[in-house]
Order: sequence, then structure tokens, then C-alpha cells
Amino acid sequence: MFKSKKIAGLLFVFALITGSAAIAQTPAMPQQQKVDVDVSDAELSKFAKAYQGLRMMNQEVNQKMMKTVQDGGLEVQRFNEIHQASQDPNKEVEASEEELEKHKTILAEIEGMQGDFQKKMETTIKDQGLTLERFEKLSMALQTDQELQTRLQKMMQKGQG
Repeated sequence: MFKSKKIAGLLFVFALITGSAAIAQTPAMPQQQKVDVDVSDAELSKFAKAYQGLRMMNQEVNQKMMKTVQDGGLEVQRFNEIHQASQDPNKEVEASEEELEKHKTILAEIEGMQGDFQKKMETTIKDQGLTLERFEKLSMALQTDQELQTRLQKMMQKGQG
């Protein structure tokens, strides 16, 4: 796995810690063109169930990661400040050697969790009868297709998803 991909995945997870909502958003999409897909209600229902499963899983992972950060001796906000500065050459943060060492240790622990989390995500999607590729395609379509978003929201409100 490429280091940049691993970091992109971690940044997605850190966005989850800080409360940013963006499930299945891919950082490599420079412009959002509408993705046309034909989606039956049955398939959209499968997507909704997988999506809800992933949201629940994300909450669990967020709690685990926040606990890991706190157990490692840093507040979540401080960890994120140090992490963002370590990823962006234009950002600077005053951090002691001790804080930098704690950040490094915590980051290694969180990276270790990522593989398990990825497998659980894949299983959740596959358990609903979708391939990962189809789930990603539907996710991308939902980012740009208002009609599809409305269908999904109505379905989830009715409890079909």
C-alpha cells in the first residue's frame, strides 16, 4: 500500500474523529462530474443498509481512536493539530519532543487498526450483496445526483434501508 494512500485513508478517519461527515468520499476526484447509474430500489435498499452499517462502525472506530489518542497522553484536538502540521509543509505547530513522540506512537497504533477496520467495512458491504466497486460507484453517484440522494433519504426515513 502506498504511504500517500495510507495517509489519505487516515485523513478520512481523522475527519471522522473531528465530526466531518463524508462517507466514501474519494480525495482523488478533482472535479465532481455527475455519475450516471441506473439503480433499482432493491439495490438502493442494499446500499442504504450497508451505509447504515458503516456509519455504526465509524462511530465505534471513532470512539476507539479517541480512546487511543487519550490513552496515548494527548487530547484529540492537540493530536489533530500536530498531525495536520506533520502532513502540511505550510502549517506549523509548536510541539514539544514529548508531544511529537506521543503523536508518533499513537499514529502507529491507529495505523495498525486500519487494516481491521478496512476488512470490516468490506464485509459489511459484501454482506448486503454489493461489490466494493458497485458501492463506490453508488457513493460517487450520490455525491452528484440530487434525485438519487432524495430516493435514498426517503428510503432511509421509511426504514426500508
